[in-house]
Amino acid sequence: MPSHPGDGRLYIDGEFVAAASRRSGVVEEKATGREIGRYALGAAEDVDRAVAAARAAQSGWAGLAAPERGRYVRELGRYLEDRFGELVEQSMRETGGVRAKAEDEVGTSVRQLALSAVQVSENAGEILPPYKAGKLSLSRVVPLGVLGLITPWNYPMNLAMRAVAPGLAFGNTVVLKPAELTPVIGGQVLAEAAEHVGLPRGVLNVVTGEGPEAGWALARHQGVDMLDFTGSREVGLAISRAAAGELRDIRLELGGSNAFVVLDDADVELAADCAMVASLEFQGQTCISASRHIVQRAVADAYVEAVVRRAAALKVGDPFDAGNALGPLISRAQLDRLHRTIVEPSLAMGARLVTGGTYEGLFYRPTVLTGVTPRMPAFREEVFGPVIPVTVVDTEEEAVALTNGLPMLMNSVFTRDLIRGLSVAERLAAGEVHVNDAHARHGAENQMPGFTRRQWIGLQRTPLNLPDWATAPATDES
Repeated sequence: MPSHPGDGRLYIDGEFVAAASRRSGVVEEKATGREIGRYALGAAEDVDRAVAAARAAQSGWAGLAAPERGRYVRELGRYLEDRFGELVEQSMRETGGVRAKAEDEVGTSVRQLALSAVQVSENAGEILPPYKAGKLSLSRVVPLGVLGLITPWNYPMNLAMRAVAPGLAFGNTVVLKPAELTPVIGGQVLAEAAEHVGLPRGVLNVVTGEGPEAGWALARHQGVDMLDFTGSREVGLAISRAAAGELRDIRLELGGSNAFVVLDDADVELAADCAMVASLEFQGQTCISASRHIVQRAVADAYVEAVVRRAAALKVGDPFDAGNALGPLISRAQLDRLHRTIVEPSLAMGARLVTGGTYEGLFYRPTVLTGVTPRMPAFREEVFGPVIPVTVVDTEEEAVALTNGLPMLMNSVFTRDLIRGLSVAERLAAGEVHVNDAHARHGAENQMPGFTRRQWIGLQRTPLNLPDWATAPATDES
């Protein structure tokens, strides 16, 4: 995957076309570095063509009956489901994730399409209380228009799909710019699906390319009614500043330094199991990964011992080897950022390396740092790698204050007292908080806030459903 016509071309107005520059880039398998395809290096001229095609198609697409749009969306899902095995392996090659991660990514994408196909036919609006007697007040659901999507490399297919699926279902047209590190699974595959199901011309357009050229051109384009960006905080802030000056609608999901709080009455073994998922799943390269482990002193030694025992036993290597729990980091730049600007400076400032801290190629060993203080990069920065920085505090109040001191998306709190856990969760300034659980175990990660702020609190009451590697018996292997 993919075969022609998707290789090395853009998808604009229902056709696979070369970029205006006629240039293309290499798609690499992250574990081996070998070339597995090419992608077109689109830029502003290509974005202009794609937005124009989306604009021309939008009214006709929105004019279709909701069940008809739902049928197209459902067929997109069937196309992906029929090629599930191929797509899983393509994701593994492009992202470096292990099979379980890739299966979750593709499976979630298929489910999102199926869900959106149903939702579009369920509700077209509401009857509202009238403001005075004798009046009737109705609201109806209408599309925004042309959606511009800029998506990341860590979960490229399903982070695109959570906007593509409902966006298309509800009558919007789309211009998608996938991450340059994962242009096939994040974009070309979706273009092939659109062509296969006969999606009308211009409804879905895919422009691959580098961020400064294709990405920024889409982010600033005046023909886009809503821009949806998932990525770094720095880029998101730049997009936000530009949009504010031009009164353009945007929707952002940015990174943050998420906290994993272990209180003094926590089940340490449970917390350590969850830490493997929260900080190490997909090599810690997600916006909801735990970057800071804030632990009360009474359980700190036991917690560190439990975490180190598990982390040191994990195998790192080619994701196609079923025995490996972690694959490679996404790029050399990502590895250098992790090691040179986070781990090494934190060690120089007094943090202690308990396990890991070494790498071969892009394969970085699961790493545990103790003695981490709020001044260190390992505390302040979004880690985005397989590193567990542990900061010890004396009180619950100190844990809450440190947690709330930095931007974040998702937190976890561990305590044997569920009422205490809920109380602490309500005091944390994150969009999502889990009690006695790791991220992505409840499905709330699929919620995308719109124009209101909602806090979602997950409370674990049933046995955990963790990956096998996260709870495997510890060994002496390193």
